[in-house]
This record gives sequence, C-alpha cells and structure tokens, in this order.
Amino acid sequence: MATPPYGPQRVIPMLVYRDAPAAIEFLCKAFGFAEQYRLNMDDGRVGHAELEYCGNVVTLASVYEELGYASPQETAGIHCSLLFYVDDVDAHYRHALAAGATVIGEPMDQSYGDRSYRALDPEGGRWVFATHLRNVAPEDMLKS
Repeated sequence: MATPPYGPQRVIPMLVYRDAPAAIEFLCKAFGFAEQYRLNMDDGRVGHAELEYCGNVVTLASVYEELGYASPQETAGIHCSLLFYVDDVDAHYRHALAAGATVIGEPMDQSYGDRSYRALDPEGGRWVFATHLRNVAPEDMLKS
C-alpha cells in the first residue's frame, strides 16, 4: 500500500487470484470497484493492487506459491466471504448480474434488518452485498 490508512477503514482485505488482471477487471465491471493502484511485476504477476468502493479499499495480488498464496478456486471449502454495504442492493444486483456475476443467493430481506444477495467472483471468492433497511433488536432477529 502506498500510504497506510488514516481514515475510518482499519481492516483492509487482501485477496489473491490466479489471474489477478482478470479479477481486477471483473470486480470493477461487475461490482463497481475503481482501480486505484497496480504494481505489475517483471514476471507478469500483479504484486499489489488497490481497488476502492465508496471510500473503502480491498487489495489484491497474483498467486505467489512461494509465499503460500493460493486462489479461492484452489482451496478446499470457503476461505472467507466479504460483506459490502451498498446504497441500493437491488440495483447493485442487477448491475452485477448483467456484468456476468454468478449469483448464489438472490436479493432478500434478512431478519437482522438488511436486504442482501450473494455472488461469486470468477475464481470462487464469495461476496455479500447488502443495504441496511432497519434496525432490529438482537432478541428479535430470530423471531421472523
């Protein structure tokens, strides 16, 4: 990262992809990220990239076996899921679907007050996009 974060975001996901350039293109096109920085290495891999969404950053790089990095498609099970809040989850869903995203959970209202959908990136990374609709007391979350 060019400079450390000094704003409200203190946790920054670092993602790994076999085809990092294709992942960057997809995340920008389908999910609305904007590429802020990319360090291309002499061997053709991406050493570090930063993508921004509404002031929040995710970083990513190419697979580096020598560092133990693997693509989500090369790991057993679900290694993580990233949750992003968006202004209009239904519009975001339609845009992602039109851009070729693989949706694994249609938009629906959740008992905890969000409306969300789930999607995969091209290498199997799991993403959840949500819009907060209402506050729900913890004791009421499982009643519906």
